[in-house]
Amino acid sequence: MTQPLKAERLRALHRGHTFILPNAWSVGSAVRLAGLGFSAIGTTSAGVALDMGLEDGQAGRDHSLAVTAAIARAVDLPVSADLENGFDDSAEGCATTVLDAIGLGVAGGSIEDATGRAADPIYPIEHAVARIRATVAAIHAAGHDFVLTARAENFLHGRADLADTIARLKAFEAAGADVLFAPGLPDLEAVRAVRAAINKPLNVLLGSDGAGLTVRDLEAAGVARVSLGSALARTADRASMGVARSLLDESRK
Repeated sequence: MTQPLKAERLRALHRGHTFILPNAWSVGSAVRLAGLGFSAIGTTSAGVALDMGLEDGQAGRDHSLAVTAAIARAVDLPVSADLENGFDDSAEGCATTVLDAIGLGVAGGSIEDATGRAADPIYPIEHAVARIRATVAAIHAAGHDFVLTARAENFLHGRADLADTIARLKAFEAAGADVLFAPGLPDLEAVRAVRAAINKPLNVLLGSDGAGLTVRDLEAAGVARVSLGSALARTADRASMGVARSLLDESRK
């Protein structure tokens, strides 16, 4: 499929039943997930960093885009990329990253309002909105189709402020984002509150947004898309390292 067709298909998925977007961290993981029958593939910045022995956010722009491009080439499915904060504080730099991703065949992607700086983790809302608005304008000016997800990161950075999170998502919606996402929502009540406040499709991170929630719970709450974040990558890493550690311990006895 061409990039425009992949973007069209990804957009259409948000208009049907709740769908699962599994997050790959390598070509191999993406190919195996596609083989299971998923309709689209996401990437995970934490998984890509983990694969390099790094912490989330440390993989860097060039490597992250290279992995994303390889995944997009390897699967004949729409790919939605975890583009972190656009790898740039500025609105212009954020827009450039998205245009570069489109050129690599990516159908969609997320831009977060997290700075990557522990001392000042979240952009002021005015700047966060300007980044989304500039990115949307750049996509339209270039004549591209791209399913842009805007992320409000408060709950992942110790800011358990649901009112501010909702205000940010509503502002991102007004700025032209196609999908809205607030990872780390604490429970189903919070998910329902967000869903009631917005009109665009909502993505929820399963396993993080409320312990014990199921896809059925989230579909009943009106969630369009359920992503898995770094869960698969971390599970694979724990399993493989567990086996390796067990064998090493046995060899030392």
